[in-house]
Amino acid sequence: MLITDKKLVKLIEKEGKDFDYGSHPKELYQPIKYIMSLGGKRLRPLLTIMGYSLFKDDVEYIIKQALAVEVFHNFTLMHDDIMDQAPLRRGKPTVHEKWNANTAILSGDVMLVKAYEMLMHGNGFNQEIFDKFNQCAAEVCEGQQLDMIFEDRKTVGVDEYIEMIRLKTAVLLGFSLELGGILADTSEKNKKALRQFGQNIGVGFQLKDDLLDVYADKDKFGKQVGGDIIANKKTFLLITALKQAKGKHKTALNNWLKKDDFKPEEKVAAVTEIYNELGIKEQTEQQMNHYFDKGLKALKKVEAPLIRRGKLRSFAEKLIDREK
Repeated sequence: MLITDKKLVKLIEKEGKDFDYGSHPKELYQPIKYIMSLGGKRLRPLLTIMGYSLFKDDVEYIIKQALAVEVFHNFTLMHDDIMDQAPLRRGKPTVHEKWNANTAILSGDVMLVKAYEMLMHGNGFNQEIFDKFNQCAAEVCEGQQLDMIFEDRKTVGVDEYIEMIRLKTAVLLGFSLELGGILADTSEKNKKALRQFGQNIGVGFQLKDDLLDVYADKDKFGKQVGGDIIANKKTFLLITALKQAKGKHKTALNNWLKKDDFKPEEKVAAVTEIYNELGIKEQTEQQMNHYFDKGLKALKKVEAPLIRRGKLRSFAEKLIDREK
């Protein structure tokens, strides 16, 4: 690839600032500009561009479509924050906190419309993009619904959890890469391999997030370590521990899950110790690496110059090795 990752991010940011989301009433459009200005890795549009650049060099012509994926992603975050009653997003007040829930719902709706507009009015739009995007958007919603259902269920299976995170998180990474392939007019084989690469890497990323929440270096992590433990969130670690715990481990774990009055640091330390004794960290790493390996094997099937494939692989490996 001739353009560096940093330059690609700058191109995406410029397109985001230049795009006319709308202006009146300002209460509808200001929240869109606000959430889009909060930053982030811009991972999904980067993947679209990198998928495209496996086959073509003129990446500046597809920036609008790449940004569409980011706008859709932030639309889902805006609505997720309402459902989760989250006060902060990337260290700043969430839209529903800064304005109100009704405004956040409406502004999110407009973001979805704008995502379609960007896809349709960019270069190389066709029916396949429309169909694949619709499928992806529906699956993301299915994943979010499953996540909410799991909150109220006493038991969740590992396979159920993996499918939930595939839908909620990984399918959008898969679509982002496949979109690049579609815009580059590459073969069905290549598009399928890109989608599989993105989805498997996406599942691995979420499992790594589960792991980092418990075992990250708190000075590097950027947020509270053990937040999932405090909230009794059904992550891969907790689901696996509940399945395998017996005797004193089972009693202790269930007691901590039932407690309403506790010191957060004490609960995190106690549950982490149970995880350590059950080997949960190692099992999570094994599962995580299984999906990373599947993703990288799929990338090998993409028929593109080795040097270009290597660039995408290196980008993925940097994300795999992240500590926050």
